[in-house]
Amino acid sequence: MGNLLGSWRLKEPSTVEECDSTWGSDSEGDEPAAADDSGVSEAASPAEGDRAAGDPEDASPQLAESPDSVSKMKRSFYAARDLYKYRHSYPNYRKSRQPNEYRNLRFYLNKIPLVPDGIYVEEILTKWRGDYDKLEHNHTYIQWLFPLREQGLNFYAHELTQEEIKEFQSTREAKRRFLAAYSLMLDFYGIKLLDKSGNVARASNWPQRFQHLNESQHNYLRITRILKSLGELGYEAFKAPLVHLFLEESLCHNTLPNMLHSALEYFVYTIRLPATRRRLLRYARQHYRPAHAFLWGPPPKRRGGVGGGVGGVGSGSSGIRAPAPTPEQQRRGEESTGGIGTVVSSYEAGASLDLAAGLGSSALMAAGPRERSEHNDVVLL
Repeated sequence: MGNLLGSWRLKEPSTVEECDSTWGSDSEGDEPAAADDSGVSEAASPAEGDRAAGDPEDASPQLAESPDSVSKMKRSFYAARDLYKYRHSYPNYRKSRQPNEYRNLRFYLNKIPLVPDGIYVEEILTKWRGDYDKLEHNHTYIQWLFPLREQGLNFYAHELTQEEIKEFQSTREAKRRFLAAYSLMLDFYGIKLLDKSGNVARASNWPQRFQHLNESQHNYLRITRILKSLGELGYEAFKAPLVHLFLEESLCHNTLPNMLHSALEYFVYTIRLPATRRRLLRYARQHYRPAHAFLWGPPPKRRGGVGGGVGGVGSGSSGIRAPAPTPEQQRRGEESTGGIGTVVSSYEAGASLDLAAGLGSSALMAAGPRERSEHNDVVLL
């Protein structure tokens, strides 16, 4: 029995819809979820609640009404699957056979330098702030400053483990330096951290830094990694204010137009609480143009009231429906069906695991326009 359980693997999702629970029936309630298995609370920050007011939950226009936009735009299954795994605490994660050396924690305690550069975290925090050329062109520090439970491009950096995450979250010195590293990167992007709740705003250097960020798109991979690491190390509530700022700048002020797709396809979906994702996506949909090309939900409500959302056009679908069966086809199907089997989707299985673990849920960096992402595929954002 032990060997059987040890070799069991959760069936992974095979479509964008299976990866995305944002608009599913499992997430209709906006109540905060329980803490995940790394001790991160998924409760929304106070700033998020202020933004939720006034967002309509009516259905978005049918994508099928605009065939041209459907053929040109669709959601990335690769991105949806990657972020599904992250939000569900890597359901098929296999514990490393290497001894847990807590190298990420020791780096943040300034006891060991990052490899291969041999630089200590305190030097980065005190001497690199404002050195934008170094932050832009050095491509080994980001995996050390923002560790994940995934292997990144810097193979000298070590993956986080659940044990190390718990130890990190209980170490004040490490947490202080981690927030300083987050502030360092925000300044690099033209943003400042306002308070301990994670609220952010434009920094005084925002015109120059936003122009650079709009043109330096490999930083979008870095931002995805930063958002994931915030969630792993106890700062889940810091994600939504930053993502909201990026959406506002991209959609309302047109200061970061090149970032918009990454913000919707990646940044939003690093957030574990479905209610928070819904608030951000409603805000984005309100300002997105053309409105019929918005791919991220909510799914259109089916007419006739039968079948709820099952079989409907979910967010990210092509907008093409299968033809309804004729009465004769229905009759033959009923005659040939001796019973109804139960098929558990990968998402339902993942949700069951989450409930069993107390809703447990607890990479990205590139150095050029065609660099490999943290997931071993070429990603052009």
